[in-house]
Amino acid sequence: MRRITTTLILTVLMLIPGACDRQQAESPKALVTSILVNGKAVSLSGTVNDVPLRGGLVIALTFTHEADISKAGGYSFSGGNLVPSYGADRTTVELRPDKEPEYFKRYTFSLSAGEYFGVNILKDVQFTMTTEYDPSDKFPRISDDELLTLVQKQTFDYFWSYGHPDSGLARERLGSDNTVTTGGSGFGVMTLPVAVERGFVSRSEAAQRLRKIVDFLGTKADRFHGAFPHWLNGTTGRVVPFSSNDNGGDLVETAFMIQGLLAAAQYFSEPGEADIRNGIDAIWRAVEWDWYTRGQDVLYWHWSPDKEWAMNMQVKGWNEGLIVYVLAASSPTHPVRAEVYHQGWASGGGMTLSNNSPMFFAHYSFMGLDPRGLKDSYADYWEHNTAHALRNYSYCVTNSKKHAGYSADSWGLTASDYPGGYTASSPSNDRGAIAPTAALASYPYVPEESLRALRQFYYVYGDRLWGKYGFYDAFCLDSRWFASSYIAIDQGPIIVMIENGRSGLLWRCFMKNPDILAGLAKLGFTRQ
Repeated sequence: MRRITTTLILTVLMLIPGACDRQQAESPKALVTSILVNGKAVSLSGTVNDVPLRGGLVIALTFTHEADISKAGGYSFSGGNLVPSYGADRTTVELRPDKEPEYFKRYTFSLSAGEYFGVNILKDVQFTMTTEYDPSDKFPRISDDELLTLVQKQTFDYFWSYGHPDSGLARERLGSDNTVTTGGSGFGVMTLPVAVERGFVSRSEAAQRLRKIVDFLGTKADRFHGAFPHWLNGTTGRVVPFSSNDNGGDLVETAFMIQGLLAAAQYFSEPGEADIRNGIDAIWRAVEWDWYTRGQDVLYWHWSPDKEWAMNMQVKGWNEGLIVYVLAASSPTHPVRAEVYHQGWASGGGMTLSNNSPMFFAHYSFMGLDPRGLKDSYADYWEHNTAHALRNYSYCVTNSKKHAGYSADSWGLTASDYPGGYTASSPSNDRGAIAPTAALASYPYVPEESLRALRQFYYVYGDRLWGKYGFYDAFCLDSRWFASSYIAIDQGPIIVMIENGRSGLLWRCFMKNPDILAGLAKLGFTRQ
């Protein structure tokens, strides 16, 4: 009887916390205080991108208490099994996969709350990692000069081989069939002098293509008070509506076309090319820039024959529209007064020039308009455009949003395709998509930074980013996405602005035009 009673008492005491000596000590309550993946910090429920793989993969978990790897458990890794070991001390556990991880692949890791690693883990841990893109060269190394020429040549083929067979104009994008673009075709016209100078095509071949374009624009293409629409049918010349109310003249797209034509007219200056120059002059003189003011001190972007001014968009700075006002003031037949520039474009002196905007603001108006030493009451345009490019570059280097692929070797935010469609990317509208045209067309402003990006785009990403017509439009490593598209307004600036950085060719041609020089003087521009 006494033995039974004693046994019962001991049993009860063992069930009471703190009674007698415990058979097992309670595991200390612990939290994971930090996670490093190959030295890169990641939050407890976050994402880490561009994980380098040289030297293998190590996930380091630091606990608030010492861990016991003999009691490891509760974790999973989508890349296979993980082998635990201690780190610098017993509060840090390092986990290594038992097979080599792959480049450019997304993995997930989780650690459940509970009794694991000899501690009582109070919170779940789960994060995603994306390993780096394979950093090896995909193509043999060549000199930077050879690489620049290669990029210009292969990109030029978008306009040359993929140009519309009837009009010679540039298709809006790969797969656009009969839809050709006015602005993108203006950029394409500017690639012809580059192609001749670099030996991609002969002068006679380029002149013949330009004849086809000028004849189509002068005799077939729809015009609305002299202005072309955004899109045209490349066979019939009829307007292709850009939107329901945008089915008439587009003054900004027209300006990009006229800029290209005027530059080309100066280049094709031989006696046998007089017909080209005469055709371009007739198109230039027909644009009724003054009519697009509606009698006000500002230019309007659109007019439709049936919707009239329904778009109601004024061309006001700062954006890509500076060239519109330069051309409007320079017109020999339908000029606008200087007040239209100062009150309309510059908002009576209240215009703010932003460096947080998409990079095309520093490209489109300056394909022919030479910003070197160009100043007016509002800016030094070389200084501004250079600062704009450096801001775009430094934003990507800093990479505050931790996007995959952003670095000093991979940068450039501008209007482009992205995984969700099309957007005008910038530091204030960052979707994680880098467009090669942004960095490459900035070559005149930041040559070293542009060359770094060029090398990365070609040698490292070239197996996915380089194609028949040069670099595809954009890529987003967050989504492991590379565009399959080419867009005329992105392809053209690559060729032209690289050439302006190399030789100043298109700047020299455009700035020879006496109408343009007179217009710049009228608006108060100076050149040094």
